[in-house]
Amino acid sequence: MMGFYRNQAFRFFGKYSEKVLELFPDLKADLKKADMKISSQEYISIALFTTFLLFLLLFPTISLFFGLLTGAFLFGFISAFTTSLAVLFLTFIFFLNYPKIVKGEKAKEIEKALPFASLYLSTVTSSRLPLHTSFKLFSKFSGYGKIAEEINKINQDVELFGLDINTALEREIDRSPSKSLNDLLWGVLSASRTGGDINEYLKQKASSLIEEYRRKLYEFSHNLALYVEMYLTAIVLGTVFFTVLSAIVAGIAGAARNIVLLQAFLIFIFTPLVGMIFLFLVKRSTPAGE
Repeated sequence: MMGFYRNQAFRFFGKYSEKVLELFPDLKADLKKADMKISSQEYISIALFTTFLLFLLLFPTISLFFGLLTGAFLFGFISAFTTSLAVLFLTFIFFLNYPKIVKGEKAKEIEKALPFASLYLSTVTSSRLPLHTSFKLFSKFSGYGKIAEEINKINQDVELFGLDINTALEREIDRSPSKSLNDLLWGVLSASRTGGDINEYLKQKASSLIEEYRRKLYEFSHNLALYVEMYLTAIVLGTVFFTVLSAIVAGIAGAARNIVLLQAFLIFIFTPLVGMIFLFLVKRSTPAGE
């Protein structure tokens, strides 16, 4: 189904995609780093085709809705046209930024596990096996998710395409979404080309990454104490204070029934919702992502 949609999109808008791509030169690199198996021309064609179909759907629907609601069909026509253009613009912007979002999520996952993965990789390379064999063992047994996938691409370039390890490293650096992983691979590539000690380099790199991770963990622990204090003061104590104060004021004014719904909303809906948002933000900001 997706293949049919892609083909139809390229059929109708493929000839326009090259001109549009000239306005967004970074899209091709973003698609590669996001590991999206689609060419930049096909992707732009799908974006244009989708926005076109949305316009055909939204414009008459919104025009009819505004016309019936207001009784002024000219106003409905103009409002529908403006609203549809705004939705199409936002949709196209989303298509352009979606590869960046995917790339960013992959990079974040890689960088969270990289300190420990580099330590494991330095242990594997200490056996003095050929570099591509060490990479193969790492990607097969390490269980480091996205990092193992990226390293496995190097193995595939060597074993399936017959590239030498240095060229395979260069290709991986070009398509990896993580700057930290790129730095590590650049160091491995430099050591491989110059005949340096790759294991010693990885040990030093792992040590610096672990130290950086400890620093982030230390900063997070201090920030977390501040976040908890703010949450307890602003949300928990604020809710209790408002509930007690509103009950007293409502009792004096004789409007106790009117304040009960507001108190119930604050206690049973607002406070738990803010708590869940707080927990989500804390989880997103942890160095380990757990």
